[in-house]
Amino acid sequence: MESNNIIIRETIFNDCQYFAEWEIKDYVKEFLTIEETRNYEDIVTEFISRKSDDHKAQYTIVLKNENKPIGRVYLSKIDKGSDSIDITRIYIGDEHYLGKGFGKDSMLLLLEYCFKTLGMERVTLDHYPNNEKASKMYLNLGFKYEGIMRNAAKKNNKYYNLHLMSILKDKYFEIYN
Repeated sequence: MESNNIIIRETIFNDCQYFAEWEIKDYVKEFLTIEETRNYEDIVTEFISRKSDDHKAQYTIVLKNENKPIGRVYLSKIDKGSDSIDITRIYIGDEHYLGKGFGKDSMLLLLEYCFKTLGMERVTLDHYPNNEKASKMYLNLGFKYEGIMRNAAKKNNKYYNLHLMSILKDKYFEIYN
């Protein structure tokens, strides 16, 4: 997946070092279910486990002109029977690249990949209720709210509600073609 500014490529083992660096930062952890105790070994174990699961995919967001990793994408619930997929985790991890449109650029590439390449009917994602910045971006991209998933996330032994959103193939092609 490639735009003028970024490339989203499959995650490689060496990317785990970046994830470990980014996922201890408060602005990354704030809206993700990342435990305070998470460390490099946890990230490597997770990477290896997900790599062998056909219902999951891991990608790294790379700044095109510098070939520098700046973020992470994790897709899950890949269901080829019902043509649905979930964007489970997406973030820009390098603070120097926040607020420059790389998150939106990444989402547009992911949607194109999900609908045009994979032929999905439905793409879902969720977010914490107080993540207003993400909510606004997702709505602007064409996602619709489906409801609140009560106590759907657990982080540091506390449960959190999540807002579930989706975009369907027809809506995607209406907006982007």
